[in-house]
Amino acid sequence: MFESYWWHLLVIPLLVAFAVSVISAYWIRKWYLTKKWVDDPKHNNHAKVVHTYAVPRGGGLVVALGMVAGILILIGVDKHMAGILLGIVLLALIGFLDDIFDIHPYWRLIGGVLAAAAVVGAGIGIAYVTNPFSDGVLQLNQPQIAFWLLGKWRTIWILSDIFALIWIVWCMNMLNWSKGVDGQLPGIVVIAALVIGILSLRFVDDITQWPVIRLAAITAGSYLGLLVWNVYPQRMMPGYGAGSIAGYLLAVLSILSGAKLATLLLVLAVPMIDALYVMIRRMMHKKSPIWGDRSHLHHALLDLNWGKRRIAGFYWFITLAFGILSLQLNPKQKAFTILLIGLMIGGMGAWLRQLIIYSKRRDQDSG
Repeated sequence: MFESYWWHLLVIPLLVAFAVSVISAYWIRKWYLTKKWVDDPKHNNHAKVVHTYAVPRGGGLVVALGMVAGILILIGVDKHMAGILLGIVLLALIGFLDDIFDIHPYWRLIGGVLAAAAVVGAGIGIAYVTNPFSDGVLQLNQPQIAFWLLGKWRTIWILSDIFALIWIVWCMNMLNWSKGVDGQLPGIVVIAALVIGILSLRFVDDITQWPVIRLAAITAGSYLGLLVWNVYPQRMMPGYGAGSIAGYLLAVLSILSGAKLATLLLVLAVPMIDALYVMIRRMMHKKSPIWGDRSHLHHALLDLNWGKRRIAGFYWFITLAFGILSLQLNPKQKAFTILLIGLMIGGMGAWLRQLIIYSKRRDQDSG
């Protein structure tokens, strides 16, 4: 019986989304190349750019097509899915415009907030979070505002909705920064989505979890299709569209799967903590926390002469290891593990910076 659920709820949705995204990527890439919508390092000399040849972006459209097709074919559209689809389409549109015109980061942030608001407005909020220091939960369902709209009473759960909005926007921006090298982002998303899907599969007797499991599988399949074209040497880049949709979907899945925020925090511990340290470092240097630079962990590893395949593999392995670990730990253990990982990454980051400085000094002395 369990194998039947596994096939129908995980495998088939993954394969459908994979087929749509991997095929659509071929035509989208061809369209971008015809229009010369490419990210050319000869013209884009930003410090964060690490590719050496012109590559079309377009990953947002690829992922959006896989997600929309998978949802419409295998899940259907209710109030919640309508909000999710609206957010996906909005982020794909912003990503498409950014692929062509390089939109200012603040405009992209506003668009991301609107996409998150579409989900929250559809009734997807965080009603509670598990208290890592006790056996209880922290309720976020109060205070509430009730109002009459379109012939019925409606309620806004203020803390629940605000927390959900912040969580989704944070995940969107954090994960969008982890696409520095070929294959890095899609591989992370495939693993993280499957972890959430497998975790939700434990509660398969609750049919309300079936759409969540399918949505996780469709997310994994869509990004697996993109990975085929983004793996080293990349022939297509995720762009802002695929990067923001990745965080958006994983954040929504963590909410729908029963407020499994701690699970996603642990699975994505490295990119999340890296993003937090980078933002703090930028603000300490009086720079915008959302303006890209060359201070992420993958940049440090590149400076240590790690290859792009090795860096992507490192991120995939860490995500998989923490994903497997998250399936075994309780909320309190997850909280302490995340804290420990944060301290380890902070120490490793400081060590890497000193090692890079030392290596450059040796190169200068020997030159």
